[in-house]
Amino acid sequence: MRPIVEAFISEVSFVCGFRYALEEHSGYLILRSGRGKIMTWLFSPPSLYDLIRLLKAWRFWSLGALVGALIGAAIFYIAPPPYRARATVLVDFNLEQAWPQETDRQQFFYLERETRKLEEIAWSDDVMNLLSSGLLVPINELRDGKLELSQPAEAGWHFYAEDKSPERAQELAAAWAYAFTEQAHESIGTSTGLNSLIRVEVTQGENLPVERSISLSEYLLVGALGFLGVGSLFILFFSLTSRPSPAEIGGGG
Repeated sequence: MRPIVEAFISEVSFVCGFRYALEEHSGYLILRSGRGKIMTWLFSPPSLYDLIRLLKAWRFWSLGALVGALIGAAIFYIAPPPYRARATVLVDFNLEQAWPQETDRQQFFYLERETRKLEEIAWSDDVMNLLSSGLLVPINELRDGKLELSQPAEAGWHFYAEDKSPERAQELAAAWAYAFTEQAHESIGTSTGLNSLIRVEVTQGENLPVERSISLSEYLLVGALGFLGVGSLFILFFSLTSRPSPAEIGGGG
């Protein structure tokens, strides 16, 4: 009798163990199948029906552009960008007098060399110290985006300064242009400095033009495009209506 009971208990244990293993394996298969469906849904390209539905949503395009532009305008007025002022310095290399009979290649290297020297002067410690001590602005702040040099070549050099106050931005830009001009004059004609024929002169240092560093139109454009982009993804991936079956598309009549 005892061997029969032991055999029965062994059989029951085997069946229970097999059932538990089968249930665990089935759960793994269900989980794996679910993950596969999610990955397929994420990476599958939109169907023709999705694109047609998106193109037909003219109300969404109109309203979305309006809402996005309003959001961009709200951000512009709630957290506006800093003001940016521009001063101009005229730089004349007098190329014809410096190299009257040389080739274009030598003239090009001359312009490149002198331009780099002038750029170094614009960002030199002497110029930055003058601005920092006169306007009480840390040097690292001046070099980390508060000042910007544009068009480093012959003719007009533009010196930009940004600040929350338009008057402060104008003051920074003008001071930078005059400090650069002063240091350039000291370097002209020296053995390791600028060529003696170079002329540097501030042409716009008062009543400087000032505007926002980023215009309102850019905020409106980015807001509209951003809202439309997010909305398009929502329509393509999270459709509120079910897709028609192939039979419904082909046999609509």
